[in-house]
Amino acid sequence: QVQLVESGGGLVQAGGSLRLSCAASGRTFTSNTMGWFRQAPGKEREFVAALSWIGANTAYADSVKGRFTTSRDNAKNTGYLQMNSLNPEDTAVYYCAAGGAHTYYSGRYSRADRYDYWGQGTQVIVSS
Repeated sequence: QVQLVESGGGLVQAGGSLRLSCAASGRTFTSNTMGWFRQAPGKEREFVAALSWIGANTAYADSVKGRFTTSRDNAKNTGYLQMNSLNPEDTAVYYCAAGGAHTYYSGRYSRADRYDYWGQGTQVIVSS
């Protein structure tokens, strides 16, 4: 079992930055994929970013590429999503998720059903 706890959400003005954290407990991330998803009101959950814990390979949705960066701290067993140049369209509840190593390397990291564990979500609101 893996427990995930997100933090770092909040209210920010357009153009601002936030850094989300995803702390894992239980089994470690050492052989996993970490994914970030978001869900805006009335919309489906969408892929944001993914990180392979081995090799730290990353992938991003086109809508956030160049603005968001995902990373991890092995010692803290924590993943991060640095979000810069935020705009109101980024307003959503953000979730981190953990999947197996195959989730990333299969190329299916953008599919929510490929992840086994989910955090509770953290709200991000970007005002214009």
